[in-house]
Amino acid sequence: MTPNVGGIDKILRIVVGAGLIGATAAGLLPVWGYIGLIPLATGLMGWCPAYPLLGINSCPNKKD
Repeated sequence: MTPNVGGIDKILRIVVGAGLIGATAAGLLPVWGYIGLIPLATGLMGWCPAYPLLGINSCPNKKD
């Protein structure tokens, strides 16, 4: 799995995912808030399975 999630995208995914999970754990959101596990996991891994299907890559190209 080649990384396809770049810096700002990664940070936003982690913040949004943690926020949804935290709000659900605090009782502010119903159980559907645990959907935040998906952006949290993809942000931590640096790879999103939907990006190749959509032809998106927010990770900067590495030059040799």
